[in-house]
Amino acid sequence: MAGQTPLSNELLAYHRDVSLREDDILRDLRDETDKYPMGQVMRVMPEEGQLLGLLVALTGASSVLEVGTFTGYSTLCMARSLPPGGRLLTCDITNKWPQIGVPYWEAAGVADLIEVKIGDARETLADLLNELGPESIDFGFIDADKANYPTYYESTLKLLRPAGLMVLDNTLFFGRVIDSTAQDPDTVAIRELNILLRDDDRVDQSMLSMADGITLVRKRERRLSAH
Repeated sequence: MAGQTPLSNELLAYHRDVSLREDDILRDLRDETDKYPMGQVMRVMPEEGQLLGLLVALTGASSVLEVGTFTGYSTLCMARSLPPGGRLLTCDITNKWPQIGVPYWEAAGVADLIEVKIGDARETLADLLNELGPESIDFGFIDADKANYPTYYESTLKLLRPAGLMVLDNTLFFGRVIDSTAQDPDTVAIRELNILLRDDDRVDQSMLSMADGITLVRKRERRLSAH
């Protein structure tokens, strides 16, 4: 079958019933997040959180960088897939939201693996590049303010090791990417990023039409030149 199966509410419910493994800690954090204005819009879908955890495990990542913590649902999903001694650095502009996730990280036994960096992510990423050096991160996840996605992508790519994986959320941006009248900075930035990813020969990439669009990016390994 070559086409995309439309996902009705009933089919989504079936999908969750046979696929989603969301325990009480994650469900409680999701429920608390949804109480806040825009909470349901800003957090990742539980299916996406589960995918992120699976990808961290599949890649064998021991160092994860997250740009955009919010209440830490995705943070928790990824931290749980880290090996003993693993490390997850997560960046947010304010501690208001990440502190909501801390009790849940503690309940899950992964709080000691998570370090929250507060401040402008552009500056945080520049600082991390100086502190850790290039190609020091195994896995990256970007889900922050959309206008700065191209900058976050370039900075994270420098930090990502060869053959490392990066995941970018909201690359369909509520369908606004195909609305020619949508010329706001966020939509324009996502459009530009999608073209950049399509044409970037430094990476292999695939956009998934899941949730609000999820693009997987694998940093290509450098080839030794023939002599």
